[in-house]
Amino acid sequence: MLTVVSPGGLCGLEFDRPERSVRLWTRLGRWMPGHEIEDLKRGTEADRVVELTASWLEIYFRTGRDPEQAVTLSLAGTPFEQEVWALLRTIAAGETRSYAWVARELRRPDAARAVGAAVGANPVSLLVPCHRVVGTNGSLTGYGGGMDRKQWLLRHEGAPGIAAELFLDRETM
Repeated sequence: MLTVVSPGGLCGLEFDRPERSVRLWTRLGRWMPGHEIEDLKRGTEADRVVELTASWLEIYFRTGRDPEQAVTLSLAGTPFEQEVWALLRTIAAGETRSYAWVARELRRPDAARAVGAAVGANPVSLLVPCHRVVGTNGSLTGYGGGMDRKQWLLRHEGAPGIAAELFLDRETM
């Protein structure tokens, strides 16, 4: 996974897909102009954030649960995106919510499409669990990390109502 740390904390965590990495770098460049990419130096605060993130990911992938340890996030986005991302962080592992539910919780019931755009702009995969947002009817909708990965993550977490046939290998159909 591509891990990006700023002086404020973790600001990017993306699956290793070239198109997503380019999008993340473009977005971060827009929100944090003038910042330079540099190699991680051992013993620094940035190194500590990377170590905490790696530990968080190891626990998550081993257990399917959100670790209790906190990773400091430094999320660059619009005020609306920030609201959406904060709400996504309240959706527990193994649970799903719809875009419409997120919009209603934010007291903007007609903003499901805007919620979708904010979910899609999430710069920190997994720690801001955008994969837990589904269509109103429970259908699995797009995911920047890929639909196969979204299905795997939800299954790994034990999310109820995820149709088993979605996980069949296409070659077996």
